[in-house]
This record gives sequence, structure tokens and C-alpha cells, in this order.
Amino acid sequence: MEWLEIIFWILLGIVFYTYLGYGIVLFLMIRIKRIFKKQKTVVLTDEQLPEVTLLIAAYNEQDFVATKVENTLQLNYPKSKLHQMWVTDGSDDNTPTLLKSFSDIEVMHKPERNGKIAAMNRAMKFVKTPIVIFSDANTLLGKNSIMKIAQMFNNPKTGCVSGEKRIFNADKETAAGAGEGIYWKYESALKRWDAELNTAVGAAGELFAIRTELFNEVEADTLLDDFIISLRVAMQGYKIDYDPEAYAQETASANVKEELKRKIRIAAGGIQSVVRLYPLLNIFKYGLLSFQYISHRVLRWTITPIALLLLLIVNIILAPTSNLFLIILGLQALFYISAFIGWQLENKALKVKIFFIPYYFYIMNYAVYMGFMRYIRNKQSVNWERAKRG
Repeated sequence: MEWLEIIFWILLGIVFYTYLGYGIVLFLMIRIKRIFKKQKTVVLTDEQLPEVTLLIAAYNEQDFVATKVENTLQLNYPKSKLHQMWVTDGSDDNTPTLLKSFSDIEVMHKPERNGKIAAMNRAMKFVKTPIVIFSDANTLLGKNSIMKIAQMFNNPKTGCVSGEKRIFNADKETAAGAGEGIYWKYESALKRWDAELNTAVGAAGELFAIRTELFNEVEADTLLDDFIISLRVAMQGYKIDYDPEAYAQETASANVKEELKRKIRIAAGGIQSVVRLYPLLNIFKYGLLSFQYISHRVLRWTITPIALLLLLIVNIILAPTSNLFLIILGLQALFYISAFIGWQLENKALKVKIFFIPYYFYIMNYAVYMGFMRYIRNKQSVNWERAKRG
């Protein structure tokens, strides 16, 4: 049984490191960095601020157009330096017509629907400003979000800036809202620490920006455009910075079924990204960036979900051999029972938020298996129906 015990501790170590250990290591590393290096902040005046283009790829977003445009017009940024560009390829509702009713908005439309990234590739050829900011049509930006992003580009080493995704109803007693809200709070902490140490690992598609000159056309079948675009900027030697005060808000998924649909797509895109960004696995070439990338992303999308399943199986085999293994098995059983209770309570009048956390965690890892199957079967279309929001 000795070899089985070794496997058990390796599996447990992988799971712990992926979800908690890396965060601890990251926190300790930045604490050490702060001792030797103090951060300096230079605030740009309105005259020094760069011109930026807010690029919004929209598909059948007629219900959000007016709200999004109004939200953009109220942002704290010099009006003459903020340009709106909407690309509405494939939209067959009133989205293009509604947009054309607003002045000073550039609208690009084609009747063919070839997916978001194809639309972005096409629109980027017409961006004339040094900074381009990507945002979703159904998200609202914080008043100072564009200002915060633009200020960070004052650092010549910064090639990309990621904003924060915030959930409107994360405090509501729903499985999707509770789980998604807590997950993003933890993710935001990791992004802050990643960026402070070296670079964030990816960007939030709801709000991120890059230097226009660093954009390279992305494969038309790309599922996670935000991740691929931002990491390829980092691979060019630039930093992905992050500011939680630059944020985009949206409501949580209407229910876990809708959230699962979104997570499966992300998981399929994660596998695709790991394949396409395989050079980043070379820690001898990319150093600290590779360490962060593998620790924060690759493990979650590849090894760790498998390790979770194997850990349970090996633990069951080892349980009779010692009280320690029996206790750990009991803790695992408690976790999965809690996830099951969360599933049962999802649509019930009784809401016990604590059970929704393990349920959401379980859904996240289940989605990786489903996403992997979609990827190898090539079943995940680049054209997708977004998850319904609460």
C-alpha cells in the first residue's frame, strides 16, 4: 500500500496547491517583493490621457443597447478622447438600427454571423487610437473604469490591462449568485497578487484593454478570445496589469443550469487555449510568467479535476488502513453531500447559502470534464447562446 499512499498525498497536494496553496505562495511572494520594491504612481492629466476606442461586439442586444450607450456617455473620461465602436455581425434584431440612432457612435454591421472573434478581427482593422478597450454589451462599467485603465498604460511595460468582473446579485440566496460571487472575489484577489508580483494571467472579457499595436489577428474558432489575446500580449514581453476599480457589472446566471452552460464553454476554451499556448509551458523561456500560468490556469483546466476524482477513489481504498485516511474520506464525503444538498435546495424556498459553495465548486470541475469532451469532439461552436442572467 506504500505506493498507493504516495499517490494519495501527491493527488491531495495537487488539489490543495491549485485552489489554496498557490494563493498562499503568491501572497508570501508579494509580501517579500514589497520589502524591496516600492510602487510609484504617476497620475496623468486630461491633456496627457490617450485617446481610446471602446470596442463592443454585440449579437442581438437590442434590450441592452440604450443602457450601454448611456452608461458609456456617463463615464469619467474626456469625451473627445473616448470613441465608441460597435460591431454587430449577424444581429437580426433591432440592434444595428438602434445604434445608428445615436450620434458619434461608429457601427459596423454584416448580416453574416461568424462569431465574436471574427467580428473583433474585422473591427480591429479600423481602430485608430493607441488603446482599444473591449467590453460586453450587457455589462455596465464603473464611472471611473476607463480612467483607471488609461492611467495604467502610463507604464511602458504594460501591454494589457484587465478590469474586474462584478456580480450584481451575488449576495442573493441563489446557488449561481452565491457561488459565482464568492468565486470571483477569490479570483480578484489572485489577479491583484499576480499583477503585483509580475503579471496577471489573462483578462476578463467583460472589460479589458490592450495597446492597439500589439493586437494580432486571432484564429476565428477561438473560444476564449480575452484569454488568448491577453496572454499573447504577455508572451511579447509585456505586463498584463489589473485594477479592481476598473470594473464591469453584470447579473449572475439565472440558475446553475445556465451557469453550467457558460462554464462548459469556458472549460472547452481552456483546453483549446492550453494547446494553442503550449510554448508558455516552457518555464525556461518564460520564467515567472510560465509559473503563474501553470499554477493559476493550466492545473485547473487539466490535471486537478482528474486528481479530484482519483483522490476520492484512492482514499476509499486506503480508508480501512488508518484513522487519518478515514477522517479525510469523511471530509470528502461531507463536501460531496453538501454539494448534493445545494443541488436539492437550488430551486426550493429554503435557501442555505453555505451549501451553494461546494455545489458551485463541484459544477466548476464537472464542467471541465464536459468541456474536454466537447473539445476533443469539436462540438463547441464559436457561435454560442449566452447564459441567461438573473
